[in-house]
Amino acid sequence: MITVNGETMSWQEGMTIRDILTARNYTFRMLVTKVDGVLVKRSDYETTTVQDESDVKVIHLISGG
Repeated sequence: MITVNGETMSWQEGMTIRDILTARNYTFRMLVTKVDGVLVKRSDYETTTVQDESDVKVIHLISGG
């Protein structure tokens, strides 16, 4: 199990950040993602794997004028 924004989620071997975003339906363009407190660049979402028991934070950035 992993934790995503405070909620538990099933973990699978080889699970990537992109897999988590897809499963949680996070489609907003401006996201900041951290795994165990470490920032993950958008360009690494496809290749960054998440380990069992990780704490993942997905933050939606909102801009305005």
